Amino acid sequence: MNPLDVVGVRVEMPANQPIVLLRETSGERYLPIWIGAVEATAIAFAQQGVVPARPMTHDLFRDVLEALGQELVQVRITGLRDGVFYAELHFSGGIEVSARPSDAIALALRTGTPIFGSEEVLDEAGIAIPDEQENEVEKFREFLDQISPEDFDTTG
Repeated sequence: MNPLDVVGVRVEMPANQPIVLLRETSGERYLPIWIGAVEATAIAFAQQGVVPARPMTHDLFRDVLEALGQELVQVRITGLRDGVFYAELHFSGGIEVSARPSDAIALALRTGTPIFGSEEVLDEAGIAIPDEQENEVEKFREFLDQISPEDFDTTG
């Protein structure tokens, strides 16, 4: 398993489909995962430190874990089958629960839990961006700094 950092979320045009972008902590591969608008908002809120007036689902899950004395120790992106990514939540005491990567990432950001990607997933879906292309990634990061969770609102 390779440690991953969350670069951020953005909307892929012209399909208007949100993606979350992960990066190998000690490597040059990036992992784009297409996600839903609600999950994109949840991830963006967590990255920006936005605290909603009422807890969102991922905030509630974090609070329930805390109330029950359970700790989320790892999030793992474990598989990719037929274009669908799979993840697992690993809790203290050895409990493992299957999850969508978007939900797992949103929860990991709220709990400070490390995220890992399997070598197989990174080999299959990872995109290598050498250091000399890093300025393109920096432009993406600048874009992420300018985007707000409201940009993912799909009620309009």
